[in-house]
Amino acid sequence: MFSLLSKLSSLHSKTPLHLPKPFTTTPIPPSQTTMNTPAAASTLANLILTSTNPQSLTQSLLCSSINWTPLLVDNILKHLWNHGPKALQFFHLLLHNHPTYTHSASSFNHAIDIAARLRNYAAVFTLLHRMRSLRLQPTPKTFAIIAERYVAAGKPDKALKIFLSMHEHGCFQDLHSFNTILDVLCKARRVEKAWKFFKVLRGRFKADVISYNIIANGWCLIKKTNKALETLKEMVEKGLTPTLTTYNILLKGYFRAGQIENGWKFFLEMKKRKCEIDVVTYTTVVHGLGVMGEIKRAQKVFDEMVEEGVLPSVATYNALIQVLCKKDSVENAISVFEEMLSKGYVPNSTTYNVVIRGLCHKEQMERAMEYMDRMRDDECGPNVQTYNIMIRYFLYAGEIEKGLELFEKMNSGDCLPNLDTYNILISAMFVRKKSNDLLVAGKLLIEMVDRGFMPRRLTFNRVLDGLLLTGSFASLMQFKDKPILNFSWRMIIFLN
Repeated sequence: MFSLLSKLSSLHSKTPLHLPKPFTTTPIPPSQTTMNTPAAASTLANLILTSTNPQSLTQSLLCSSINWTPLLVDNILKHLWNHGPKALQFFHLLLHNHPTYTHSASSFNHAIDIAARLRNYAAVFTLLHRMRSLRLQPTPKTFAIIAERYVAAGKPDKALKIFLSMHEHGCFQDLHSFNTILDVLCKARRVEKAWKFFKVLRGRFKADVISYNIIANGWCLIKKTNKALETLKEMVEKGLTPTLTTYNILLKGYFRAGQIENGWKFFLEMKKRKCEIDVVTYTTVVHGLGVMGEIKRAQKVFDEMVEEGVLPSVATYNALIQVLCKKDSVENAISVFEEMLSKGYVPNSTTYNVVIRGLCHKEQMERAMEYMDRMRDDECGPNVQTYNIMIRYFLYAGEIEKGLELFEKMNSGDCLPNLDTYNILISAMFVRKKSNDLLVAGKLLIEMVDRGFMPRRLTFNRVLDGLLLTGSFASLMQFKDKPILNFSWRMIIFLN
């Protein structure tokens, strides 16, 4: 390990590289003067969500008072992200009906991402062809989006195929797109496939330090630090100069794999060899030690970082607050949170979510709700993860009605529920074994399907079984036209 570090440090570059990376009112369309504000996007998104008449919606969205811009369209698509069918309805409405507005490449990328998430691959390729017909050339980012969705759907070979066929759509592969497809595979823990693909094509694309860093990071994600070391040794043998990112990847890999002493020794060796340690290095060590319960050592490293003149980032504070919540005390975590504020740092949604989760875990739900209100005051706002944390813990505490109230609040605001929200709620509906709860589960399942989320087979069958046992055939009939698990539907018809 340390002979590698010695070898690496002799070639070390000081320039770090980073891995690629139902409603109660009908809103009125905003005026042109307020068109590109977040409030305008929210108002229009709510209009789209509440509309049940396509013709009326078309008239509303095509009125002259709305000055459509790519920024406005992109923001609306983001608001509608967790209601894929409505998002695509809006996109196509403008695409086919607006007399002058033409979608931007970024809006097409959002629509392609949504269609791919819905596994409507025919629509994906139709959108690709439409881009080209409008002289909007698909970019490497477009194909990275499609590849990522294929990998998430368990189709890594399709992801590789789309990369290899980029040129057929007028977008030629290069080293950056090669690194991107490797990153997509590795982050999805398809590291073996990424490694094989890398070995075949690294010569063609002249693999660089980023390429090797991505593969090493992939091995670390699946806790195979020895494989990561082998990859980095090969990188050095190829004459490539490692970066601080290279060291940080391996350091994080040791802590992730639970090899705390190896990680600690590696950190000390980095300091001994005078590597230019940055805030990412310190954050990695603080989090790694804290997760293993070494709270005093983690705090000592945090203090040492400040003494060395390396300013902690919001991510560093998030890491320390998280480990204090998990391994120490939520009160100490909140003290660090307040200290962070006093020093002028602006907490983000992750900071708040970590504190809220810690309070919920200690059954301090009212205080957690107060922090949700503080999020709004800080203008970062509760996001879907915040709501999911609160709903989950209300349900754990048996306060199902409060969980459902929060769910309704999501549906009436700017934060639509996602797949996790529905799964959390549907599972909770089976705890009390009440027939009314099972009816709610059925309604939730129908709603989630209507919003483009594919339920797990286990979830689907569990709800159907529950409705059958309670004799709720009227509810079952609502599944008749849902294009999912047709075999289950035929069984219902047979049983009736």
